[in-house]
Amino acid sequence: MIPVIAIFDIGKTNKKFFLLNEQYKIVLERTIQFDETTDEDGDICENLEELTAWVKHTLHEVLQLKKFDIKAVNFSTYGASFVHLNAEGEPVTPLYNYLKPFPKELEENFYHTYGGETKVSVETASPVLGNLNSGLQLYKLKHENAGVFNAIAHSLHLPQYISYLITGKKYTDITSIGCHTALWDFEKKNYHDWVSKENIVSKFPPIFPSNEAMDIKFHGKYIKVGVGLHDSSAALIPYLTSFTEPFILISTGTWCISLNPFNNEPLTDDELQQDCLCYMEFKGNPVKAARLFAGYEHEQQTKKLAYHFGVALDYYKNIQFNAALLANVQSANVTALTGVHVSAFEQRNLNDFKSYEEAYHQFIFDIILQQKVSTSLVLGHKKVTRIFVDGGFAKNPIYMNLLTAAFPEMEVFAASVSQATAIGAALSIHKYWNSKPAPGDMIDLKFYHAASNTI
Repeated sequence: MIPVIAIFDIGKTNKKFFLLNEQYKIVLERTIQFDETTDEDGDICENLEELTAWVKHTLHEVLQLKKFDIKAVNFSTYGASFVHLNAEGEPVTPLYNYLKPFPKELEENFYHTYGGETKVSVETASPVLGNLNSGLQLYKLKHENAGVFNAIAHSLHLPQYISYLITGKKYTDITSIGCHTALWDFEKKNYHDWVSKENIVSKFPPIFPSNEAMDIKFHGKYIKVGVGLHDSSAALIPYLTSFTEPFILISTGTWCISLNPFNNEPLTDDELQQDCLCYMEFKGNPVKAARLFAGYEHEQQTKKLAYHFGVALDYYKNIQFNAALLANVQSANVTALTGVHVSAFEQRNLNDFKSYEEAYHQFIFDIILQQKVSTSLVLGHKKVTRIFVDGGFAKNPIYMNLLTAAFPEMEVFAASVSQATAIGAALSIHKYWNSKPAPGDMIDLKFYHAASNTI
């Protein structure tokens, strides 16, 4: 039998299950999607009943396979989402979508009561984000639906709920409560005062270390089980395991998030206004981060470019970096990112460009002007010598070459970790299931050298 760890990696769209061997290679993979349902207001939300049944059934089924010896289980899921349980351990509300609109009047009342947006945001390292500040979801229940609030015995962030389905044990995890929830006071290293004053802290079980595991008997099999991790924190773990010298990771997708695990300087109001926040890594250390909505803008602008030039939507994938096309690019004044979710390209006239290639180089140039400002916000005073880029833009040679030119003093790498969140969740409890050292080849790196003419 092959010794393995089982990982549930639950995203908003795809729910994935993996078995990883001791070399961190995937030996079994399953993916499923569920139709969304609606909450009492008619807003789209996760189908918690189907998700719950799938988790239990999947692990029970895989435990029957004679080929694998499951030593441990862990979980990573999207954040800012609570499952509220009654005294019998059953959910008492839907799994509300963090994109659900938050009542403006209630939000204003909350910040007015506790010292204003600036004070609370700085202390909790949480920009004002409505339901993405998951602590405010409980505040809303208390003030708008007291009956349901009083029926809640425990509130578990989604990773801890999935862990609870296997262990029957209710815990809280630092990577979930420390990520833009408005719950955690980063200076005091405890729940913020408002959480106690609203009697919300009583809903939270004890904190269980993210890098430890519980001994559990599940369907007759003894296994080690982790408490679960917020997916953004889990995806950082392979890099923290592989590299000790200070680095910045730019995780690119819909958002381009610059993460600096080596910057523990307090978040300032100015940084918050420029879309900075803090995540919490699995050992409880803050990770300063800056967000840029560049992936979403790329999706929108490439549609416009395709229509204007009469090419396929994914035509940009065929374009190689051409330094000569940078000769005519127009610069833009990007002195601050406050409130800016689009680059200067939004205002440019596509008729000014002779070709798709020229326009696309200009567009990525405009994105990089913003990326330079965004990433610089998290550099801090501790010297950083490397930038790793993962996700979609890591495969974009124009983005990578221009980023290298924007940071000529840095070594810039396109990085790739297959199923990074799943690997991270497994690594967090490595010592409980794996007697071998963590492999050194988990991350594929491609070095980009800045050409002088590009700079």
